[in-house]
Amino acid sequence: MSLQAAPGWFPDPFRRHDHRYWDGAQWTEHVGSAGEQTIDAPVVSPPPPPATEVSGSLVSKSIVSAPPVDKKVQRQIRKLGVADHTRTGGGTLFTEQILVVNQKAKLFEKKAEYAVFNQQGEKVAGVREFGKSMTSIAVGRENATKRLQIVDAAGLPLLTVTRPATVWKSKVIVARADGDPVGQIVQESLGLMASVLGGRFNVRFAMESDGHTLGSIDAESWRAWDFSVQDPHGTEIARITKTWAGLGKQSFTKADNYVLEMHRPLVDPLLTLVITAALVIDTTLHQGDDQKRR
Repeated sequence: MSLQAAPGWFPDPFRRHDHRYWDGAQWTEHVGSAGEQTIDAPVVSPPPPPATEVSGSLVSKSIVSAPPVDKKVQRQIRKLGVADHTRTGGGTLFTEQILVVNQKAKLFEKKAEYAVFNQQGEKVAGVREFGKSMTSIAVGRENATKRLQIVDAAGLPLLTVTRPATVWKSKVIVARADGDPVGQIVQESLGLMASVLGGRFNVRFAMESDGHTLGSIDAESWRAWDFSVQDPHGTEIARITKTWAGLGKQSFTKADNYVLEMHRPLVDPLLTLVITAALVIDTTLHQGDDQKRR
């Protein structure tokens, strides 16, 4: 019976970098060269690294430490009860089926800033707001045009997200880093009087690409904190759940945390739109609506 090496860093079998991370079952895209870590997806599957047996237990010949993990993210996942190691991906934004979106706590938030983790607590992406809009003078800062950039764990751009200035309904335009359009997320209902009318008019968004509706994002209550992501037939394909950020953060900052759970693997452009919705739901789609309902 062959021995399986424990997770760790080993010489890159593809010989493109100094080291590559082995997760215990397969080679990942986490690589390191000259003391710097970056991402480079494997192309084929060479044999696993050797394992050494010491005192009856298997230990790997690790060379450098494993990617850092966020213990708070791990606790969030356990508390929510969505941890599922059968749905772990390759450690990138588009290969993980469970993502945790944590907004950094800022008492006075001038620009949105998020970190995105997989269920193991490893950072896989980030979201940062950039640019300033003169429309804030006319419609207010929250409803002014917002532009965000979604980057990978190494800080390299993946997507750009633009929400044009809005007074009532929001629209988010999603494009890849090279400007190639992906689609848009369009608000269909405002959520006004939803609490009085028994949820019939909760906030709802449509995901569209190339003139086709690919699905919807439906708030599950008038508070618009938790969302059911559905395909065009009304079948739930994912969920976006708001988690407790802590008493101090929740009361005095805009540190909102969300968990995206995809029930099955999705393909583009639906995959990108679902991920984008979870990453920007607070900054571009939710905060302004909260104020309008009040």
